[in-house]
Amino acid sequence: MLPCIRPDLATFAAYSAHPEEHLDSQPAIIDILDTNECAYDLPEALKDKLSFAYLQEIASNRYPDGGHGELKAAIATYANESAALTTITAAHISVGNGSDELIRSLLIATCVGRSGSILVADPTFSMYGILAATLGIPVVRVPRSEETFAVDVDAAQAAIQTSEQPVRVVFMVHPNSPTANALTDAELAWLKQLPTDVLVVIDEAYFEFSQQTTVSEVLTRPNWVVTRTFSKAFRLAAHRVGYSVTSPEITQVLEKVRLPYNLPSLSYRSAQIALAHRQELLTVIAEVQAERARLYQAMTQLPHFRVWPSDANFLYGRPAGDPASLFQTLRQQGTNVRHTGGGLRITIGTPAENQRTLAHLQQALTAGPSGS
Repeated sequence: MLPCIRPDLATFAAYSAHPEEHLDSQPAIIDILDTNECAYDLPEALKDKLSFAYLQEIASNRYPDGGHGELKAAIATYANESAALTTITAAHISVGNGSDELIRSLLIATCVGRSGSILVADPTFSMYGILAATLGIPVVRVPRSEETFAVDVDAAQAAIQTSEQPVRVVFMVHPNSPTANALTDAELAWLKQLPTDVLVVIDEAYFEFSQQTTVSEVLTRPNWVVTRTFSKAFRLAAHRVGYSVTSPEITQVLEKVRLPYNLPSLSYRSAQIALAHRQELLTVIAEVQAERARLYQAMTQLPHFRVWPSDANFLYGRPAGDPASLFQTLRQQGTNVRHTGGGLRITIGTPAENQRTLAHLQQALTAGPSGS
């Protein structure tokens, strides 16, 4: 590596959303169930609105709206609606190029330039640790229960008290990825008692599927941040729009550290259109929840396989044998899932995709505990 580059980056691996290994034969049908997107694209009428926006409303030679004013106001309205509130305003909202940008901004605002670490409970969303590492920020990791995946709050509290570098941010996903469990009352109680010198970040990427939110906490807890995304239930993964709900003070800090013009004009407009048509778009939630229940019940009957209940748009399971072998077998059959955290994370797809998932799992698992 060139001497001008940080030497520790030589040990890093670039993030890869999909496996790149070559398959001997390409399956006739490939179901993309490894990134927790919505199984359905935008309705044609809304795609037409986006096409019109691109062709007629957006001047390609002009920068996007760098202040995000109209979009922030629309997001605030939705945040209030989602939590039965009336007091969230645009001043509580910051918009990012995906939630990843907001996570990175929070890390810059809390740890960069001074000693500090973050705390995560594994297994969880990998980008917290990845983004922290790229910024040279230490990551303190604590365990979850092997049975329920609840955080060991005693271990977490001890880690905060004994960490060599002060823990400045605690990241929790609600419900967690990859294990799909929502925060428990005990976990929430522990988070609420943390002092204000620890930032509490609750990632609600899957809120629409769980209908459990902590947004109201930001009104009384100045050190709380809730992040959400348009990539899942709102079907805008291609547009990369995320947002945070937090105190106006923290929002002002996020505005200081984010890149200018960070959200492309078409992404900005897509989020506006999605929010304006949210009742239509979110009708898919009922189907996802019904398919989740159907898939879960069917998977509980599979041999050599354990599946956990889910509050998200995916299921998490572990075979009795090698999960890597089962992962590869499913991929060869055309079912792409995520191998992470010692198990498999399987996105809820269309009814047809879910049926193929079950068939492929049944075929792989009846071949033996390892799925091979």
